[in-house]
Amino acid sequence: MDSAFHAKSAYISGASRGIGRAIAEELASLGYNLSLTCKNNPQMLEELKEELIEKYHVNILTFTGDVSNFEFMEMVCQKTMHHFHTIDVIVNNAGISYIGLLTDMSVLDWDRVISTDLNSAFYSSKLFVPHMINQKFGKIINISSMWGSVGASMEVCYSAAKGGLNSFTKALSKELAPSNISVNAISCGVIDTEMNHCFSEEEMEALIEDIPAGRLCRPDEVAKLVSSIISAPSYMTGQIIGIDGGYI
Repeated sequence: MDSAFHAKSAYISGASRGIGRAIAEELASLGYNLSLTCKNNPQMLEELKEELIEKYHVNILTFTGDVSNFEFMEMVCQKTMHHFHTIDVIVNNAGISYIGLLTDMSVLDWDRVISTDLNSAFYSSKLFVPHMINQKFGKIINISSMWGSVGASMEVCYSAAKGGLNSFTKALSKELAPSNISVNAISCGVIDTEMNHCFSEEEMEALIEDIPAGRLCRPDEVAKLVSSIISAPSYMTGQIIGIDGGYI
């Protein structure tokens, strides 16, 4: 089934702020009905919902919970499909980081990062993909990081999770290509989000000096890339697409 013959719908995780919020606004502006999740900011997510409904007149579902919990994701998928009857786009954006020496990292922290950044993409794909296969159409976009390709000192777990997400993307793309479902990832550089506000002013200045573009990437620029991937031919699949200002 071609996406032009039904109301378009998209699932976006981690949508209350930063990259996820920008992607939600971008897709709402394109007429997508949205299923949005967040873990810690339900009020921000509800405010976003009301703002987008008023501005773009789309239908929006919101869910507060942990995307690394399979039971929560089962509920999200069930209610999303019951409400929209179709799913055209999956954006696995939710992610957390841990900055520190590997030897100082607890097993609990390791499991939390891997589960949030990698397992959640498996859960959403496992649950939504059967519906995409039935309709013979779908776009899956995983929000990754340049550290998934080259690794970052003091961010070993985050790098491992994003590296796993890149391989997940490539492997799943091969599995789903016969069903006209494309799977791609966006390899983000340093984005101007709250996650990166943990750095001191001096650390941030030093980081920006290493970026050829001379600035941080804006969340709306990632969102524009998401919409470009959605509109790209389905023959483009299994790609890790960088947006890092020339850093890597």
